[in-house]
Amino acid sequence: MELIFGLGFGAIFLFFWLGMFLVIIGGSIFWMWMLIDCAMKEPSEGNDKLIWILVIILTHFVGGILYYFIRRPERIKLYGR
Repeated sequence: MELIFGLGFGAIFLFFWLGMFLVIIGGSIFWMWMLIDCAMKEPSEGNDKLIWILVIILTHFVGGILYYFIRRPERIKLYGR
């Protein structure tokens, strides 16, 4: 039985898992990038650096997104790095 574009269940199943694999790998690479960016470039004033590292580690991809959109632009604007 053909479902979508002439593909059967096996092909759809394969594309689904291939897509999930790419999303997981991409999310992990983004997470590592944000963790390294925070650890290397965040100034060590107060507990901000430690708190952001813990947020990124404990919430994985969501923490990386939060850091990327909330703290990183502010840090770049204030410190230029």
